[in-house]
Amino acid sequence: MRPERLKILAGNSNPVLACAIARELGVELGGATVKSFSDGEIWVQIEENVRGNDVFVIQSTCTPADRHLLELILMIDALKRASGDRITAVIPYYGYARQDRKDRSRVPISAKVVASMLERAGADRVLTLDLHAAQIQGFFDVPVDHLFSAPVMIEHFRNNVDLSNMLVVSPDAGGVERARAFAKRLEAPLAIIDKRRDAPNVTEVMNIIGEVEGFDCLVVDDLIDTAGTLVKATEALLNAGAKSVTACATHAVLSGPAVERITNSRLKEVVFSDSIPLRPEAAACGKIRVLSVARLLARAIQSIHEETSVSSLFV
Repeated sequence: MRPERLKILAGNSNPVLACAIARELGVELGGATVKSFSDGEIWVQIEENVRGNDVFVIQSTCTPADRHLLELILMIDALKRASGDRITAVIPYYGYARQDRKDRSRVPISAKVVASMLERAGADRVLTLDLHAAQIQGFFDVPVDHLFSAPVMIEHFRNNVDLSNMLVVSPDAGGVERARAFAKRLEAPLAIIDKRRDAPNVTEVMNIIGEVEGFDCLVVDDLIDTAGTLVKATEALLNAGAKSVTACATHAVLSGPAVERITNSRLKEVVFSDSIPLRPEAAACGKIRVLSVARLLARAIQSIHEETSVSSLFV
């Protein structure tokens, strides 16, 4: 690695993760000022020379998504105008990823719009984690490295949980591929929950495909937003005879009543990555555990910087 040409910068969305990534790489986090004028306009200044450098900007576009996205875009533009050699947007959580298709009349494909904005600002490549839909990679005309938190999660469960009675559960049909990957590596059987979505953020669990009676169930998802689906899935599994229910998800969106629902539910534990920093009430919840993906992202950054393969990081 050539640390003299590697620059790691960060916006305001997830400074703790950014600092952890820099520590894993053995470099200092670069100087950048991102603040607001009194009217709310964002102001950005890169505080050091980046001319000819390989620059990685770490920024999750989590809530407030619009502000964090604009911070990232302005930082990329500032770096491009400061003659950064290659600018990689490191986006542990890619906001707007759920709006990845035109599923009704007169709606935008917002995930594509975000991709176009990042490219137009000057991003030369993107490094991201657990996209809601893998095909979002195709919205970009620059290289995209799409990593998964699965290695971090699987290592945790292997080292801390009795796997002899575990059953992996997909909370919907769309997550079967993700759950199957967990089940294969944990050598566990697989079940699927069939649900019907009556309105946005409102779900009704309809049926469980597979035998769950007597098993310790692990529900695997990419993100948890309001936790409505998760809590109803938990009740359905326990009512069907499951011994216990644990959940894991990469992105702790946790909007609205999510933390209250998890706290009051019969869930044993919910495991997240630190792609999104927890709000204070979520951090105080005894049922929520956070695993760091700093080492995973640092290894990917090092491989990109050194022009070596990142395929070993994929699951």
